[in-house]
Amino acid sequence: MSRVQLVQVEDANGKAKEVFEDIQRSFGMVPNVFKAYALRPDILEAQWNKVKAVMQEGDLPPDLKQMIAVVVSKANECQYCVNSHSAALAMMGMSQQQIRQLIDDLEAADIPAGTAQVLKLAVKSTKAPRSITNREMEDLKRLGYSDSQVVEIFSVAALFTAFNKFLDTLQITVDFPAP
Repeated sequence: MSRVQLVQVEDANGKAKEVFEDIQRSFGMVPNVFKAYALRPDILEAQWNKVKAVMQEGDLPPDLKQMIAVVVSKANECQYCVNSHSAALAMMGMSQQQIRQLIDDLEAADIPAGTAQVLKLAVKSTKAPRSITNREMEDLKRLGYSDSQVVEIFSVAALFTAFNKFLDTLQITVDFPAP
């Protein structure tokens, strides 16, 4: 049970209603996380704009961003985001087995080595960011990631670390099925 009253779509007005309409165009629904932010429409708008900038724009493949969201959320023990972004990966065509591997054992996941390296660094950035070495950052460049893409990788990790803390603190009800 959520610790705050969620703003339902039918009850939204003003800026919250406008943002909800944009969210519905993107997702086909308004996830509970945004219904919580709608208690402060200015924050809802800012968070939604950040989601669009980080997750819907840029040069990284959308599936890589979703994988980062899943592994960072798993590291932060946020079931809400693990569920919601696993669902996004499934909609993108990733098999349930591959999704389970990302969640259960990233080391053994059947993904390209370069992708695994990105995901491991994303997790490391949420757990111990100061422990990332210059060599690890150089390895990302050797894999072909530009400075802009490196910023994107860690922006996704930071976005979900923040979402994870918000969702878990307010115990927002998970509105996505478990993977």
